[in-house]
Amino acid sequence: MKYGVVIFPGKPLQDLANSYRKRYDPHYRHIPPHITLIAGFEVKKELLNEVVQNLREVAKELKPFDITITKFSSFQPVNHVIYLKIDPKEDLENLHAKMVGLIPNYVPEQIFVPHITIGQELSPDEHSDVFGSLKMLQINQQDTIDRFHLLYQLENGSWTVFETFRFRKD
Repeated sequence: MKYGVVIFPGKPLQDLANSYRKRYDPHYRHIPPHITLIAGFEVKKELLNEVVQNLREVAKELKPFDITITKFSSFQPVNHVIYLKIDPKEDLENLHAKMVGLIPNYVPEQIFVPHITIGQELSPDEHSDVFGSLKMLQINQQDTIDRFHLLYQLENGSWTVFETFRFRKD
């Protein structure tokens, strides 16, 4: 079974992302707007409990932290993905780094770029038009992150929550 670890932002940020995803992201119906911490990975059934326990331990170590989104960005020319760019945040970078070591045989395929995808699988012309319009918009969205989620993928391609891990509260 395929798993992933993500952060779901709060409703205002999800609503903003979905206002674009409905039109520009064919995966809109498969998963809510999210920040991917660990992309899809396979884990043997006998190791799943260990992974879950390790994720619980990480969550216990963390305090809630804020993120800020100030613009749209793109992964062009690598691919035609448009996203909400999350300003660099040490808390988020550290969380990702801790998780990479917890997943058996997991090797990230790409460097970690915290973002929320709003458009993908666009043609080059559509990407250019949409991104050209969006990059002129002013955005200033903030959100408090206080949990992450282990997801698993269903046969139809949708993702659903396996377990939620809440950060400690001091």
